[in-house]
Amino acid sequence: MKRIGILTGGGDCSGLNAVIRAVTRSAVIHHQARIIGFEKGFEGMIYNLWQELTIENTRELLTLGGTLLGSSNKGDPFHFRERDADGKVVTHDFSARAKENFEKLELDGLIAVGGEGTLEIAYKFFQMGLPVVGVPKTIDNDLSGTEYSFGFQTAVQVACDALDRLHTTGKSHQRVMILEVMGRSAGWIALEAGISGGAHIILLPEIPFSIEAVLNKIRARDSEGHPFTVIVIAEGATEVGGSVMIQKKAENRLQGTDLLGGVGHWLANEIEDKIPHEVRCTVLGYTQRGGTPNAFDRILGTRLGAFAVRALAEKEFGHMVSFRPPELKLVPLAELAGKVRRITSENQLLQCAEDIGVSLGR
Repeated sequence: MKRIGILTGGGDCSGLNAVIRAVTRSAVIHHQARIIGFEKGFEGMIYNLWQELTIENTRELLTLGGTLLGSSNKGDPFHFRERDADGKVVTHDFSARAKENFEKLELDGLIAVGGEGTLEIAYKFFQMGLPVVGVPKTIDNDLSGTEYSFGFQTAVQVACDALDRLHTTGKSHQRVMILEVMGRSAGWIALEAGISGGAHIILLPEIPFSIEAVLNKIRARDSEGHPFTVIVIAEGATEVGGSVMIQKKAENRLQGTDLLGGVGHWLANEIEDKIPHEVRCTVLGYTQRGGTPNAFDRILGTRLGAFAVRALAEKEFGHMVSFRPPELKLVPLAELAGKVRRITSENQLLQCAEDIGVSLGR
């Protein structure tokens, strides 16, 4: 291998720079390869935007959040979205141009770091003949084929820390405290943060909740002499028979997906006049994505990056590096395209939550 490309697509998360650093160091030290970092995800391939990565200019990346290369949610070369002169969102197919730029750079392989959407695009390029290896990245931990993706544990820690703080103020003022966290269709952050942060109610996209069940838990705590309740709710959670709360429709966004949010405040309004407590809602939002990665995500990002270089060297194209504790494995991208890893009814964390008295709103 003489030249390797790397890009980071989709939402940012803690640990991306650890991957970039590991890919660079591994490729340079063991293969004397040059590393081409495409900027702004796949947009870099479309518009030929890139920078060369070296051991020197990636030396201080390990502790930094975000991504040195930048990212983009609208950079799908097969369905590139932009606004025309009238402000209307239009789409283009720039995949041929992106492939041509890849070939002009004489790259021996591409490492695509991203979530479900990024890896689906990577698979399409693999089908077009590009030598691609994927690295899983999502704070939602909803990627099929891997037990954990980097960024998730840091996001859980941020949410757990917030719950610790909400406990003290909720108990002091005898309030119901609601924490809304990310999680479109999979509630892994809410579930793990809720258990580790001692939440009394955890509401997930996978389990439609009943307002009455939420109220029953609050009243039960009152009758037991604990007149405060901490609730964690994923942004994609819904009431039984209801639908997700949408801030902005997909057709109005360059990202091409609905912008979720607001379910925490909605829940607060629904329950406040039915209980003798003030209700407060906190929305963590993008604080879950940013900031310094914890030790777990630094290590996992480093392992995934180095293993991806090894996979390219061994010509294991069309695969994603998967974390199957305690080992890393390669999983065909064909098995992952379009699949979301959700919490199933048999999940032991769900069982654990209910065993210790946490209500799941059902």
